[in-house]
Amino acid sequence: MNDLQPVDLHDLAEYLKSRALVDDLHRPYYVRWIQRFLAGPGGDPRYTPEDAQRVWLEELGRSDQTPEWQVSQAARAVDLYQRHYLPFRENRDGADAPTSRAPDQPQTLEEAINETRRLVRLRHYAYRTEQTYLYWLSQYQDYVSRQHLPWAAADSVRAFIGELAVRRNVAASTQNQAFSALLFLLREVLGQDTAALNSVRAKRGPHLPVVLTDKEVALVLNSIDGTAGLMLRLIYGSGLRVSECTRLRAQDLDFEQGLLTVRAGKGDKDRTTLLPACLTAPLKAHLERVKALHGSELAAGHGDVELPYALQNKYPKAAWEWGWQYVFPAAGLSTDPRSGAVRRHHVGEEVLQRAMRQAVVRAGITKHAGVHTLRHSFATHMLMRGVNIREVQELLGHSSVETTMIYTHVMRGLGSTTVSPLDLLA
Repeated sequence: MNDLQPVDLHDLAEYLKSRALVDDLHRPYYVRWIQRFLAGPGGDPRYTPEDAQRVWLEELGRSDQTPEWQVSQAARAVDLYQRHYLPFRENRDGADAPTSRAPDQPQTLEEAINETRRLVRLRHYAYRTEQTYLYWLSQYQDYVSRQHLPWAAADSVRAFIGELAVRRNVAASTQNQAFSALLFLLREVLGQDTAALNSVRAKRGPHLPVVLTDKEVALVLNSIDGTAGLMLRLIYGSGLRVSECTRLRAQDLDFEQGLLTVRAGKGDKDRTTLLPACLTAPLKAHLERVKALHGSELAAGHGDVELPYALQNKYPKAAWEWGWQYVFPAAGLSTDPRSGAVRRHHVGEEVLQRAMRQAVVRAGITKHAGVHTLRHSFATHMLMRGVNIREVQELLGHSSVETTMIYTHVMRGLGSTTVSPLDLLA
């Protein structure tokens, strides 16, 4: 593969900008990743484009100096270069184009869906994100087939989003979820300019989260015990998302310092939060039972768990070690949907959601409260007790304090002493 001259890299940057493929802030980093790629396997004629990308990303993944989010960014940069910029350059410049062509673009929607799955996994998107994208692409496939529309056209995407909003009357968040999946298809898989599609992005007004009072939280938690009760208490006491609780591993609990570490939370970020002292004894007793289960599985030839990213290659025995075991394992063995390995996964989120619904009913609470309501309640109650909003932001893992500020509006409502004028007429 021929290296590009500086003027060509400038042309590449202009291409990324004109197609709205990368925002202004991150565009220079993408160009630098491509420079590094071309200086390595990308410039070695012995490799095909696919092999060059794979070898380079494996080298980055093995390096302790490269965080996972940077590996993901580098993967997208090379993908944009190989799959979108090179074909554009060849069509524009003819014989003067680079000699190595990028992999062929999908010719059918089925191929595009398979390519979407590949890219999502290459960039380490969450499995839930992958499933959501593939669901909406299947819905889109069914729609364009019934309407006899060209699947790779922005107008077809606009028509499908209109169908969701007008005929199906979906919520704004659902509409934007479908929009994100189709945006990924057009922009990342097909390399199209998607700026004109912003007009069909739904605008969602401000919504206040549902928050329980101290007494209501106590009623809910007192109406449930066992492992589900322990998990709900931990979610409220530490401000966790439900997925963060289910994915906890034994090494993430620091009883001595009273800290809980969340690994690869939303946005692939790590953080520490509070580990309630009152849960020390119940958690230790629970871990003893889990450790006994792990010991019996090791004796039976199982006992391994899924490891994040390429840690299985770095530490081949880590998957069987106690520190990597899930704090809340599933009831039985299951098949990993990506690797096909049969092992014990963590407990499913739906188990906890169902337990929360039953607890709310038993507590006689009429608010529309789910597991995430406990996280909202944690944040609001911390602010009401005078904890600094910046500290609450850190504990929740919010990127911006503006996200945390929504709880100040709820807090005013819960702690308000304002009297209705109707009450003053009596």
